[in-house]
Amino acid sequence: MNDRKTLARKIFSDTLAGIDIPATLARKLNRQGNVIQACGTPLDLRHEIREIVAISMGKAARALAEGLTTILAPEFRIRGILAGPAKAPRALRGWQSFVAGHPVPNEESFRAGRAILDLLHGCGDKTLIFFLLSGGGSSLVELPLDENISLDDFVKLNHALVTCGAPIEEINAIRKHLSAVKGGRLAAAAAQAMKLTFGVTDVPEGQESALASGPTLPDPTTIADAQRIAQEYHLLDKLPASLRAKFEKHTLVETPKPGDPAFARAKFELLLGRRDLFHHAHVAAEAAGFLTVCDNATDGWPVERAAQHLLVQLDAISRSFDGKPVALIADGEVSSPVTGKGTGGRNSAFALACVEKIAKRKITVLSVGTDGIDGNSAAAGAVADGATLERARAAGLDPADSYRRSDAFTFFDRLGDAIMTGPTGNNLRDLRILLAS
Repeated sequence: MNDRKTLARKIFSDTLAGIDIPATLARKLNRQGNVIQACGTPLDLRHEIREIVAISMGKAARALAEGLTTILAPEFRIRGILAGPAKAPRALRGWQSFVAGHPVPNEESFRAGRAILDLLHGCGDKTLIFFLLSGGGSSLVELPLDENISLDDFVKLNHALVTCGAPIEEINAIRKHLSAVKGGRLAAAAAQAMKLTFGVTDVPEGQESALASGPTLPDPTTIADAQRIAQEYHLLDKLPASLRAKFEKHTLVETPKPGDPAFARAKFELLLGRRDLFHHAHVAAEAAGFLTVCDNATDGWPVERAAQHLLVQLDAISRSFDGKPVALIADGEVSSPVTGKGTGGRNSAFALACVEKIAKRKITVLSVGTDGIDGNSAAAGAVADGATLERARAAGLDPADSYRRSDAFTFFDRLGDAIMTGPTGNNLRDLRILLAS
C-alpha cells in the first residue's frame, strides 16, 4: 500500500510539472515583433499603444509577471504591480512588489490596493493594461470602499466568510460589495484604457467573475444577493460593527454591471483551468499504469458527501475494468466548515473523511491544493490508504476526533502522510486522486 501512496504523490507532482504558466502565456500572446494576439485580436504595441501597465495578483502572480516580462522584453517595458503571498527571490525589473496576506488580507494587501488604484487612475486611452489574475487575489489585494473601515475589520470579515461554509461565489458576492478593488471596480478605475485580463483559475467554468473576486469583469451579483447571503449564513453577528452597519442600514454600493462603459475595451481569456488540470492529471495517472476516469460532479459538495460519492464511483469503475488498477481524478473545492481550533484545510479533511471508509481496502486517496496550501496548515493536503486507520490507532490517533476538531493536518503529519510542497507558484483547482486495484 505504501507503493500506491508513492504513486499518488508522483501523479500529483507530474501534474504540477505539466502546467507551465509562462509557456502558456507565451502561446496565448504569440508575439511576433511588435504584434501580439490580444485575446485573439492582433494588437500593434508600437503604433497603437503608448504605455504598458500590468497588475499581477494571486498565488501565481510571480510566474505570470515573469512570463509577461519575458515575452515583451527587451523592446517593451512594463510598469507593473505584483501582489503575491511570498517574497520573491529577486526583484523583477519594472515591477513594484507586495508580500500580501492570504487567506486574510494584511497591511501589504491594503498598500497594494492603494498602489494599484493610483496607477490605474493615471491610465488613458493609449494605455494597455494587463491584468494577470490567479487564486488568492481576493485577500492579496484589498481596500475597503469606505475608507473609514479598518484592516482589522476586514480581517474579521474574511475570517467570518471563509469559516461560514458558503461556496466561493457567495463569499465573493459579499466581498465585492464592500471592496474598492473587486467586482469590476479595477476596470472602472481605468475606464478609457484597453484592458486584457488573463486568468489562472481556481473557480468553476462560467464563474470567472469569482476569480480574485472579479476585479475586471462585470459583477453578476447584486446588493440583494449580498444581503441574502449574510442572512442565510448568520454572518451579521460575526461582523464588526462598522461592516454590520452596511447591511443593517442598507448602505452597500452596487458594483459595475454588464453594459458599463468601463468594459467597452476590456477582454478576458482563460490561461489555465479545470480542463488543463484534468488533462495533465489524466496523462500522469495513465503513465503510472492506471485506467483513468475524471469526475467533476463533487465541486462545492460537503466533504462527507463528496467522499462517499467518489468512493462509490471508484468501486464502480474498478468493477467495470475487472479489478485492474484504476484511478479516479476529481477536482473542485469541497465544503468543510471549521468546527474546531485545529490545523488543516478542506483537502486534509477530505482525506481524513475517507480513512475509516477505506480501512483494510486496496484504495489510496490523495487530496491536495494545487497552490501547495491547505487551509491554515503548512501542507498542500494529505494521502491515506487502507492501512492508515490501523497505523493511526497504533499512534493513539482517532480520525473522528481529529475531524471534529478540524485537526486533519496534525493527524496526517504525525503519520508522515501530510503532503508538503510549499507554495507551488500555481493555483488551479483542488485535486483529488483515488486509486484502486
